[in-house]
Amino acid sequence: MDERRALVWPTLTFVLQTASFDARFPNTNQSRHCFQAYVDYFKCVNHKGEDFPACKTFYRTYHSLCPNEWIAKWDEQREANKFPAKLE
Repeated sequence: MDERRALVWPTLTFVLQTASFDARFPNTNQSRHCFQAYVDYFKCVNHKGEDFPACKTFYRTYHSLCPNEWIAKWDEQREANKFPAKLE
């Protein structure tokens, strides 16, 4: 039976990465952490480019913490130059 299961259900390797602990946001509400990671990502991209490793960390962080609706709204605000934070 184990041989059949191995043929039907191959073992997949998947690494789950979520936001790491940030001492600036010790409480359970991670809304500020989410917003700050979003801002930090675009500041990083503007200064270092998308391929910089720290930028990728900020990207993963805000995508794991922020609701998709917030990200979509912030993207719209950025494109309309109405985002409430400086990204440069």
